[in-house]
Amino acid sequence: MYSYFKGIVKENNSDSIVIEVNDIGYLIHVPNPFSYEIGKTYQVYVYNHIREEEYSLYGFKTLEEKELFMKLINVKGMGPKVASGIFATGSINGIIEAINKENLIYLTKFPKIGDKLARQIILDLKGKLKGMDAGDDSNESMDELISVLENLGYKTAEIKKIISKVDASKTLEEQVKEALKLLLNN
Repeated sequence: MYSYFKGIVKENNSDSIVIEVNDIGYLIHVPNPFSYEIGKTYQVYVYNHIREEEYSLYGFKTLEEKELFMKLINVKGMGPKVASGIFATGSINGIIEAINKENLIYLTKFPKIGDKLARQIILDLKGKLKGMDAGDDSNESMDELISVLENLGYKTAEIKKIISKVDASKTLEEQVKEALKLLLNN
């Protein structure tokens, strides 16, 4: 029905914004409402969610976000609220990389996504996000690995000594195992 709205943001709420287009205010659920400044003009790509007793709009800053969202809501057990929550804390490249590398740890960090739903996302979408290539996002992958190792109690200096030896193409779980072996041998 609607593809996008271009207008002025009038309100920020906890999970939505109100965007005024031609003197009509549209309530649009967005992953991070406070990334929109009140009084500024934005083009927001929208998805119309229509159910028996609900009519909602979900908005995204880029067309790529909307396209990935559309794929996510087609996963069995994934609704628009849960799918939208993924974008609040995850980058598109990070999400695509996690799906393609079967990174359950990354996917289960999002609200309301448990092990079962994460496995379903991977089952349904792995290899089907070709047009949305994550590219070489090894820096984000390495940042995640460093964070995990720091949470396990390792010092940044120790981690920096071995991080270049870890294969960035592996899943996060495999990277952690490899890094731990290297840390134990140092």
